[in-house]
Amino acid sequence: MERLARTKVKDLLGSQPGTEVLAKGWVRTKRGNKQLKFIALNDGSTVNNIQIVADTSLFDEELLKRVTTGASLAVKGRLVESLGSGQAVEIQASEIEVLGDCDPMRYPLQKKDTSFEYLRSVAHMRLRTNTFGAVLRLRHAMAFAIHKFFNDRGFVYLNTPLITESDAEGAGDMFQVTTLDLANVPTHGGKVDFSKDFFGKKTSLTVSGQLEGELGATAVGEIYTFGPTFRAENSNTPRHLAEFWMIEPEMAFYDIYDNMELAEAFVKYLVQYALDNNYDDLKFLNDKYDDGLIARLQSVLGIEFQRVTYTEAVEILEDAVAKGHKFEYPVHWGTDFQSEHERYLVETHFGKPVILIDFPKDIKAFYMKQNEDGRTVRGMDVLFPKIGEIIGGSEREASLEKLEARIDELGMSRKNLEWYIDTRRYGTVPHSGFGLGFERLLLFVTGMNNIRDVIPFPRTPKNAEF
Repeated sequence: MERLARTKVKDLLGSQPGTEVLAKGWVRTKRGNKQLKFIALNDGSTVNNIQIVADTSLFDEELLKRVTTGASLAVKGRLVESLGSGQAVEIQASEIEVLGDCDPMRYPLQKKDTSFEYLRSVAHMRLRTNTFGAVLRLRHAMAFAIHKFFNDRGFVYLNTPLITESDAEGAGDMFQVTTLDLANVPTHGGKVDFSKDFFGKKTSLTVSGQLEGELGATAVGEIYTFGPTFRAENSNTPRHLAEFWMIEPEMAFYDIYDNMELAEAFVKYLVQYALDNNYDDLKFLNDKYDDGLIARLQSVLGIEFQRVTYTEAVEILEDAVAKGHKFEYPVHWGTDFQSEHERYLVETHFGKPVILIDFPKDIKAFYMKQNEDGRTVRGMDVLFPKIGEIIGGSEREASLEKLEARIDELGMSRKNLEWYIDTRRYGTVPHSGFGLGFERLLLFVTGMNNIRDVIPFPRTPKNAEF
């Protein structure tokens, strides 16, 4: 094939007819008759295919037999105005080269629709489908937009450790990191002797970069982290992953109100970016899976999120129960809200995203700033339609005395936290932050129902394939 620069399908579909072009990609479908073959080619740059029209008199019959679903091709030809509906241009092929054959009998992705459950079993191949191509492009767009949002506001991107000895969440559901021989674990005094381990102490994969993020914020003012986090929670639900990505900004001199304003601006920015830059992918997902997706995305823009205290929210939920609404989980002051409670507030009562604040301190982490009432803390949850909590954060406790008292009250070990407590000893300041689960965001943006379908290779209980 004569040397010619390849043009991506996305660019070809927006080009004017009349030029000689080279396209490369994978065959989605092939149809036609004895005179003409119509090949749908896709290279992953867009959810849309470009149609290749091949005059069978110009090509060897054996070559055309090799053009099967999944095969990869290089196609040279003239870009012409399309006579059919659905696309403005198509390629009249003059040369076709099969770059990679694909056995149609064994290829796991056939033309017919397949279930998400089946596709998860062939996760190494599901990325080639239109659905997961759209999800991957949206995932990339959201990652880029996250960096752009914070960069344009002067935040510093901070890399926090994946291996840590501290449990930021206090839940204890952490994956242990060790080089010890598990068939012959060294012990001392009847306990595991971690002095023989690689780091000389017990270490785990992080559940959050927040505590280290606070160190950065009290040094350079405003930071954000964006990286993988891990939770060994044995939850096989559509909302849980063992390995997931988190965005965690931490800001010196921010109070809870500054924190809420940043969180609202942040998620609105991301939604607007998706609508502005990935509309074709959103429309595909909207038309195929969730016909309310685009309207739901647009609904969070141009409005102020409803701000409500935890206590007020409990009263709303209790009133709903009194009027006959059925919740699976009971609700009363002091309980941690379930997704059904969060979604009722967002979808039924207020009809807009909600920011919950002032939670009971007994259901929140030790580092949250305590309110004057002694019962609540300045926590903050941003709730979205369909998925519930999308952001969790707080103003952090700046008082050394109150932080130490809370650590002691919870019976936490001070040994691994002295470095964190130092931020309150030396030049403490009011500061705040929050965490956004990247895959939770993608559930909202893509309209997918299962969190395993918005990450390329999901890690869940009993599943660490590929």
